[in-house]
Amino acid sequence: MGSRATVVLPFLMLPAALGALWLLARPQMVAPRVAIVLGTVAVAWYLLGGWIAARRLAAEWRIARQVRAARAALRNDPGCSWIVDPNGRIRAQSPAAKRIHDLVERDVAGLLGRYRADPEATAARLMARVSDGRSTQFDLNEGNRLIAERVSGTDLQRWRLDSSPAPDAGTTDEPFATRATRALDLASNPVAMLDMDAKGVVRAANPAAEAMLGKVAPGMPIGDLLEGLGRPLQDWISEVREGRQSARSEVMRTRAEGIERDVQVTLAADAAENRIVAVLTDASALKTLEAQFVQSQKMQAIGQLAGGIAHDFNNLLTAISGHCDLLMVRRDKTDQDYDDLHQISQNANRAAALVRQLLAFSRKQTLKPEIMDLRDTLSDLTHLLNRLVGERIVLTVGNDPNLRPIRSDARQLEQVLINLVVNARDAMPEGGEIAIRTENIRLGANQTLEGANLPKGDYVRITVSDQGVGMAPEILDKIFEPFFTTKKPGEGTGLGLSTAYGIVKQTGGYIFCNSRPGKGTVFSLYYPAQKAGQTRLEATQPPKPFEFGSGDIDARRAVVLLVEDEAPVRSFARRALELRGFRVIEADSGEAALDVLNDERLDIDIFVTDVVMPGLDGPSWVRKALRDRPGTKVIFMSGYTETTLSERTSPIPRALFLPKPFSLSELIASVENHLSGRPGPAVPARSVAPAR
Repeated sequence: MGSRATVVLPFLMLPAALGALWLLARPQMVAPRVAIVLGTVAVAWYLLGGWIAARRLAAEWRIARQVRAARAALRNDPGCSWIVDPNGRIRAQSPAAKRIHDLVERDVAGLLGRYRADPEATAARLMARVSDGRSTQFDLNEGNRLIAERVSGTDLQRWRLDSSPAPDAGTTDEPFATRATRALDLASNPVAMLDMDAKGVVRAANPAAEAMLGKVAPGMPIGDLLEGLGRPLQDWISEVREGRQSARSEVMRTRAEGIERDVQVTLAADAAENRIVAVLTDASALKTLEAQFVQSQKMQAIGQLAGGIAHDFNNLLTAISGHCDLLMVRRDKTDQDYDDLHQISQNANRAAALVRQLLAFSRKQTLKPEIMDLRDTLSDLTHLLNRLVGERIVLTVGNDPNLRPIRSDARQLEQVLINLVVNARDAMPEGGEIAIRTENIRLGANQTLEGANLPKGDYVRITVSDQGVGMAPEILDKIFEPFFTTKKPGEGTGLGLSTAYGIVKQTGGYIFCNSRPGKGTVFSLYYPAQKAGQTRLEATQPPKPFEFGSGDIDARRAVVLLVEDEAPVRSFARRALELRGFRVIEADSGEAALDVLNDERLDIDIFVTDVVMPGLDGPSWVRKALRDRPGTKVIFMSGYTETTLSERTSPIPRALFLPKPFSLSELIASVENHLSGRPGPAVPARSVAPAR
């Protein structure tokens, strides 16, 4: 290294020499002041280089002196030893080492090349430990190991090959005082720990570890205490002992009879003492959280699937019920086919209600939240609930006299309570009591209920409890899953509780269930409390009743541009509007609709369009069309719900939303009333963009 630094010195002077020659050749080209500055910089540059080179020379001379002294000490070493400088170069070796292989001026990683895939990294790690003043060792094959230690009073390290056997866990070679001190340290440590030898055989265990694993006897392999790694436990121990894996934890299960617990195990090796320490942590709560996360992911995936299925079903139901309406319009009630058509229409409506339950579970239904007093809601609902539970069951309702209002969709909340009460009734075939209670509660920070973290604040809690048969834990974990039911075939769809779950979650609330076999069931609903006396936030006036064909417009002069990619739905809508007398122009895509509007002579009174279509979606083509035809009224149709539409875009003026499935009369009334400025079945669209 010293020779390299000396060779560099002339090159550091090169810029100054070139500058001096240039000044001699053309002195008039540079002002004296500039020449002085440049000369000063050149001298400073040379002095800096000389200072660096001098430091390196001094360090190299110091190492050289230390190497000469260490080399003299190695001459009488009968074993294989090497002297390594701070840069990892082997500077000297014993005669025995030289006879095997001359490694002087080689990198120390060459000693590990046969035993490690990445010898450079391993050598760097071992050298760092020795530089910190800690001796270390590296196990080779057949009981051999490399021991590295600092040469006292120098910057050098001595690496030597040791063939003596490692002390066994069962031997008594270790001083009694050392073993007593180690046992005392373990016993006083509140963290569960195991002291093991390099093969994973337990030497000692503290009380915290025995409380977690059961009785631990010295000499037991760790594999007799824990299981579930998924690969041989000795492989993991070998990786930790050899430094190939550190600070990585594994979750395993206890083997002791009567103790079922998940344990997180972290291993740390001390090569100098031929020792491995295992730190144990109870991971039962962690595994529970992991299971809850997996369950939430599954529920989210099912919800997305349910939303997509609901969209397709709504299109099918629109076509079925719509064409059924077309047939019923042309028949009198005395017609022999009328009753059959009426049955088809009723069953289509039942199917639409089932789809709404799917949308409720997937949290994609349209809600109209408002500030409401639960006392009024329960008072109006009690009569219906009493009729539902029958004579053998007593229904009691208790309200907090100072109950605060909540914000929810009143109709949907009633549906939730009805579902819970009906389930409670079915759980008590011999009769009993169903209690509905409301109360104000305040939750502190980091409040956790059944694995869910509720934000700090004031809540209104609704509890629905029964004295029924209760549920086992394996059933309780699945009650909010769609289509899961414990009832007999034909007695339930398995969507009641999943619907309740979706409604409560969509309105910002929480729902929990606590049940034990033979002890009944309690459902608890938590809603954020609102300020007393607060006015309704989103209350809407109900639309006035409409009658088929009651609009005050001349339908024969109105032109409708109907855009729908589903051919059956488009066919029904066209025939329904033409039956009323509208002139209908069809398009099966947004691009086709814009092509139709290229004819400037064509007057269009209203756009009736689907939201989600291939290519240009409904809102996209409507925005383009309104640039040239401002003021045209719009009705959006969708099998998705309005809440699935993006709220990042500005609302489209004069746009209404008509959810599918809709009937013949609802479609015609929506178009007529929108054209005449009257309220109708379609509601104002808040902000429509494609639902994905």
